[in-house]
Amino acid sequence: MIWLISKYFYKASFNFNLINELALLCLISGIIIIILGINKFRLSKTTISPLKPSKTSYLVNDGIYSYTRNPMYLGLLLILFSIAIYLKNYISLLFIPLFILFITKNQILPEEKTLENIFGERYKNYKNKVRRWI
Repeated sequence: MIWLISKYFYKASFNFNLINELALLCLISGIIIIILGINKFRLSKTTISPLKPSKTSYLVNDGIYSYTRNPMYLGLLLILFSIAIYLKNYISLLFIPLFILFITKNQILPEEKTLENIFGERYKNYKNKVRRWI
């Protein structure tokens, strides 16, 4: 979608020094954050699937999860941001807040409810200490 938007609204372009380097930095950061999140889940032997939060067997709250409750979604966000920056299009950047709203409403909030049901006070305490995104 970001790419299509940049093609149809090509007059909404921008450019600045080191834009490609910023896009690459965001891309690499996003990939690293996702890998750290997945590895932490694997080491804890709990489900990685966002479609089955009820299968969660362990509350992961250390490593990258001590900085963000959703490193995999944060990583995806950084990757989308890197693509929008690389395409140099203002309107493509509007997709970023839409992604945040969509993922929060349709994925994160239901996951949080399920995790509260599974882990109770431990999860509530974790939520109070660690931010949802960053």
